[in-house]
Amino acid sequence: MTRISKGQDRTDAQTGDVDPENLVRTANGELMDEETGLIVDEDNIDHGPEWRAFSHQEQQQKSRVGAPTTRTMHDKGLTTNIDWQNKDASGHTLSQEKRSQMQRLRTWQERIRTQESGERNLQFALSEIDRMASALGVPRSIREVASVIYRQALDRDLIRGRSIEGVATASLHAACRQESIPRSLDDITEVSRVERREIGRTYRYISQELELALEPVDPKSYLPQLASKLETSDEVQQEAARIVEKTTELGLHSGKSPSGYAAAALYAASRIVGPKLTQRAVADVADVTVVTIRNRYQEQMDALDVSITH
Repeated sequence: MTRISKGQDRTDAQTGDVDPENLVRTANGELMDEETGLIVDEDNIDHGPEWRAFSHQEQQQKSRVGAPTTRTMHDKGLTTNIDWQNKDASGHTLSQEKRSQMQRLRTWQERIRTQESGERNLQFALSEIDRMASALGVPRSIREVASVIYRQALDRDLIRGRSIEGVATASLHAACRQESIPRSLDDITEVSRVERREIGRTYRYISQELELALEPVDPKSYLPQLASKLETSDEVQQEAARIVEKTTELGLHSGKSPSGYAAAALYAASRIVGPKLTQRAVADVADVTVVTIRNRYQEQMDALDVSITH
């Protein structure tokens, strides 16, 4: 039971025989006089659900409030979406007449959702972000962050004079950087419909204008991805991580490609631990030149004062 404190709304004003100091709220919501047992109020409105759930999964199954809003859709998912399966609530296939009717409703619903050109452009941009994010295999949270960045650029009128695809790609690249997801500019360019130079230029522009807090990319974050492609052992990956940690503490990675730097560390680790990888194989996986691998490898070994003869 919960005692009613001063200042709370008391319904006992309806009767003068009840001392407000003796009022308590019972577990089932009734307002009761603690001394006499008199029920003062029992018709409270319960704003909670009429069902009970004993686990999160059961709660999700019984909930009928629909999906949460999302920034990845131009209307934030608030408008009605008519299913394309042409089946009723019982799972039965609709008649030809009903299918034609539903098709007309879908057409009009789509027109209503994107009445203005701005809405259509936003829908296209967010669909591009979703397509590229899916191709890159990044988490859904990255799509949310990229969509927020694009909306901020749109609100600040940063898209004027630039392509929608370019700003959408730059927003996704910024989201990956912001959330420390190891995706290089070359990876982003492969799934984009715009040139690498435009992506880089637009990325720098919106990052500066929106004052995005972007930390330098840690080469260590690229190690699992590269090691998986090269099928190296855990010992090689651990040794590469040690090399990256020690050399980055010396500031050796500053101004260098993080993927190339991590790849060179894997090459060095393979020479130390074995079996040895070839510079060509490592360069191909990291999408850099053999010269880059050779130079980064030599710099790392010199910084650590390590000499490998075999």
